[in-house]
Amino acid sequence: MSKITRDQITGMNFHYKHYPLEYFLDAMVRYECKNIELWGASPHFYVDELTLQDIKNIKREIDRRNLSVVCFTPEQCVYPINLAAKEDSIRERSIQYFIKSAEAAKELEAPLLLVTPGWGYENEDKKEAWKRTRDSLERLSAVSGELGLTLALEPLTRVESNIINDAKSLKAMLEEVNSPFLKGMIDTIPMALANEDFNDYFSILKDEIVHIHFIDGKPEGHLVWGDGVLPLQKYIDQLSQHGYQGSLTLEYTSYQYVQNPDEAIERTLDVLSGVLAD
Repeated sequence: MSKITRDQITGMNFHYKHYPLEYFLDAMVRYECKNIELWGASPHFYVDELTLQDIKNIKREIDRRNLSVVCFTPEQCVYPINLAAKEDSIRERSIQYFIKSAEAAKELEAPLLLVTPGWGYENEDKKEAWKRTRDSLERLSAVSGELGLTLALEPLTRVESNIINDAKSLKAMLEEVNSPFLKGMIDTIPMALANEDFNDYFSILKDEIVHIHFIDGKPEGHLVWGDGVLPLQKYIDQLSQHGYQGSLTLEYTSYQYVQNPDEAIERTLDVLSGVLAD
């Protein structure tokens, strides 16, 4: 059985957004995180505002600290990005945004680009929104293949999306797109809200899982471990049993952590020290 290790714990800059990006990078060095997942949003890394030289300068700062970007996650769960948009102009703008993001991921030497399914109107046939997401992902998978990237497709909560919310719908989309450059990932919050666990995902998707957002919840929220009710030891045991060797990103989107993001990391690492292998 493969043990989950400290090196798999990956920092993310979302809850550092009220601090400069350099502060986040220095914190990751201080807390001995070798890998980071970069959230692409203003003021840290919004692709529509960055020149190629800007991206290269940020990559230089990351390299200077001996950090690696394991996944680039452009902001996409709020206006105006939606890969399933019924309006052609919105969907095309969203696709072009992800193409820019893929090019940025390439410059960052990030192997993964995170994508979410978007959402369709609640009063339309779900199949129509599903088709639009599939078509968008087909286009983006082709671009990712050309750039040597893999898209990591993340299920969302039912509040966020009416397209992909669980392991079965994720598997169905992967099968329909049928690209080696599109894989699945897990966020523990949508997983818990769908009454699933890691055994459900790995039994359905097997080696199609390439990335995980690993956070506590009640079960909603993206909380520090110990602030929620999710079964940490059970999750660690399941991941170990399935031999998961990828990253476990600490994605804290709750605003309660933005004033003192270091404390959130410190409390997390303290809790995780009791369940991780050396």
